[in-house]
Amino acid sequence: MKNFVVLISGNGSNLQAIIDACQKQSIAAKISAVFSDNPTAYGLERAKQAAIPTVVMQKADYADNHAYDASLMAEIARYQPDLIVLAGYMRILTPYFVSHYLGKIINIHPSLLPKYPGLDTHRKALANGDKEHGTSIHFVTEKLDSGPIILQAKVPIFAGDQPQDIIARVQTQEHRIYPLVINWFVKGRLAMVNNSAFLDGCKLPEYGYANED
Repeated sequence: MKNFVVLISGNGSNLQAIIDACQKQSIAAKISAVFSDNPTAYGLERAKQAAIPTVVMQKADYADNHAYDASLMAEIARYQPDLIVLAGYMRILTPYFVSHYLGKIINIHPSLLPKYPGLDTHRKALANGDKEHGTSIHFVTEKLDSGPIILQAKVPIFAGDQPQDIIARVQTQEHRIYPLVINWFVKGRLAMVNNSAFLDGCKLPEYGYANED
């Protein structure tokens, strides 16, 4: 069976959705380990409850980002994963790390990329008077939140919404589509070729939506 590792920094709600999907066999692979840069991340407890090995690596224990990522790569190599899944992982990975795993790292970002890379996307959407917001799953490349988009999901923004209202709607969609995309990859349907995302041999649109069938 194929396997993948998940990198987290916080609560791990997407991790929980992925764990649940694996248990329901909606993902044809297993999570071999969960890594975190934050020893207090609740996602670590979610992993332990599912009997998934956890690895905590704190940035303060390393001289610089390159040293951290070199050690992270060595730890990941122990599990020989087919895929690396970023699920609320807040460290920016070095080009050294990304190039080593290029085409095998995916991330979920809470905006309709290319809109609002980086942090505080929900507040930015509200401040700009946007009528919709959403989430994007993409392959990870060296430039932050700029890799080939695989799948996006939109949610409406209503008058009177607060950031937490939008967060709840976006997370509902994230929990639906992230397991779907992971399963595409482990089944060999999804690949990154020449800096583009391909599903079943067909190039996906630069921005937009993929067929869920």
